[in-house]
Amino acid sequence: MAGGGEWMSEKAAPPVELRTDRPHAARVYDVLLGGKTNYPADRIAAEETLAALPNAAVIARQNRSFMHRAARCLATEAGVRQFLDIGTGIPTSPNLHEIVQSVLPTARIVYADNDPIVLAHSRALHTSHPEGRTAYIEADLCDPDSILADETLRRTIDFDEPVALTLVAVLHWLPEGHDPYALVGRILDAFPAGSCLALTHATHDFEPEALDEVSTNFRAKGSNVHPRTKEEVTRFFDGLELLPPGVQVVQRWRPEPVEVGGEVLGERDIPLYAGVAVKR
Repeated sequence: MAGGGEWMSEKAAPPVELRTDRPHAARVYDVLLGGKTNYPADRIAAEETLAALPNAAVIARQNRSFMHRAARCLATEAGVRQFLDIGTGIPTSPNLHEIVQSVLPTARIVYADNDPIVLAHSRALHTSHPEGRTAYIEADLCDPDSILADETLRRTIDFDEPVALTLVAVLHWLPEGHDPYALVGRILDAFPAGSCLALTHATHDFEPEALDEVSTNFRAKGSNVHPRTKEEVTRFFDGLELLPPGVQVVQRWRPEPVEVGGEVLGERDIPLYAGVAVKR
């Protein structure tokens, strides 16, 4: 299989309604990271989030820093060479494939997101190391069977070999009416022993009033935010072997030196849990 990147099939796609009049998680996240791939609705949502949760931009940066640390861990410690990143968001270098392929040049990464704007930017920026492979599929976590059956995914990922499923700041955005545990379990069930799960998830354990306000603001604009407790987040890893240090606030998961305003981040400064686990 040749190296490089692979994108959508040659079939003509139907017109897509971008819905830039309402905020999208990936684009709000882009605003918080200081990016430019966003629209007025996203910037308004980011401003409201910052008003309710002043650490929101720090949360976004620490979430991304965890992704980098977890990717290195999965590629080196767990030895995983295949990655499925769902809810990839607007590309911001270094992206997951850059981190992984810096230590495993032959690694294969499939990015999946349900925002056509993310797709357009991923086509331009998710370029694989020549020895490896990247691909992008337009897909929704709410329909895991369509993800698993996707031809591009099947051409890129060998389902007989371990796969790392990464869900970074994704699960708390799922719409009402979907069982997030069943969705994650359905995908992991398709992967063999040695596969891994890495995720981050918002919590209201520390800032319940602020998180409730953020959730209310997004619901008013047609989006859902569902923070969960540590116990609820840990449940995503049922049946898996958590790697040390287990489920922790994101800045405490194998931390690198971090300072905010000259002070080291405390446990309650970032209401986001993180964890990495292996399927045995």
